Amino acid sequence: MKAIIFNGSLERRSESTSGKISQHFAERLEKSGFRTEIFTLADSGIPLFDVTLHKTPLAVERMTQLFQEAELHFWLAPLYHGSIPGVMKNCLDWLEITSGHYQPYLTDKTIGMVCWADGLHAMQGINTMDAVAKSLRAWPIPFSVPVIRTALFDPEDHSRISTLYTDKFDKLISIATTKRIERI
Repeated sequence: MKAIIFNGSLERRSESTSGKISQHFAERLEKSGFRTEIFTLADSGIPLFDVTLHKTPLAVERMTQLFQEAELHFWLAPLYHGSIPGVMKNCLDWLEITSGHYQPYLTDKTIGMVCWADGLHAMQGINTMDAVAKSLRAWPIPFSVPVIRTALFDPEDHSRISTLYTDKFDKLISIATTKRIERI
């Protein structure tokens, strides 16, 4: 099976919050036997959504192919001013080019969601992603991970994700890969 990790942040550094979370998911999924790709929005070259173009940009064609091929998605996003980054939503808007396909958009894809914020409001980003995923005919997992960024990293080693959040991320991955909700 193929999984895609959609890094909706504009951070490019591998040691960034989004880079570390993406890497954690990739390592765990690959250990579970999934072919995994990290789609980093900052490096994607996705232009502003424009329905008047006569030719679909190559970066958009690549993105839609990746998103439609992967059975399992994990969407990761920081909370910016009460929502996901606008560029992340713009990227997802490009899935409109698949509207004429036999299975358009993200029909029947499973989506796991993670959002982080400096305060307690990361759930707002999850709610936005949930609404978008459902609009794209996908199945959001009934367990998501809103992250309080100050608790994300181990207090002794800031290069490592804390046990609190590795456990939550691993539970999300387990639910997504087994389609079962069990205590871990």
